[in-house]
Amino acid sequence: MENSVLTLILNAGYVVKGVLAVLMFFSVVSWAIIFFKRRHLSQAKKETAQFMRAYMTSKDLKELLAASKRLNISPIANVFKAVSAEPLHRDTQEVRRMLRRYEALETAKLDRHLNFLATTGSTTPFIGLFGTVWGIMNSFRGIGAAGSASLAVVAPGIAEALIATALGLLAAIPAVIAYNYYLSRVRGMIIEMEDFSEDLLELFLREGR
Repeated sequence: MENSVLTLILNAGYVVKGVLAVLMFFSVVSWAIIFFKRRHLSQAKKETAQFMRAYMTSKDLKELLAASKRLNISPIANVFKAVSAEPLHRDTQEVRRMLRRYEALETAKLDRHLNFLATTGSTTPFIGLFGTVWGIMNSFRGIGAAGSASLAVVAPGIAEALIATALGLLAAIPAVIAYNYYLSRVRGMIIEMEDFSEDLLELFLREGR
């Protein structure tokens, strides 16, 4: 079966080969992003838990800053470090604006690469469909050239079409599942970060920042 599929791909026309190459690119990059985001979000969750333990143990800014310097992925720790590096502030609205600005930066980091998964999930089925249509067109051309509608004439084009369709779905389905799953995790971290920012606001103001 593997040899048959490989033979069909090698014997396919340039257009179908181009479609398959594009779909393979989307699939490979999507899986790389899936594994990267899994590791990145897991590390962010772990570091956030470490920072929260330090926060619950001590509300001293110097101790929290020392603890946060070892945590480079946690969005909460990064927001804390960024605001701590700013000059002293006492105005509530000013501190809140700083927090919102750094929250937006951390949100962008958490969302990074998810758009590619969404693009893969929404476009690869149509790219595969294009390959399908092209394969069927080749089948009809083969019928016209041979003057016969036998299985031997139409089978190669139909097989090319099915391969393009299958690869489009194989690229799209994992990307959609991963996008929805990681988006849910990212949104949870963002809500956690926004809620904790209110505590950070009180802490900074209480300490005269």
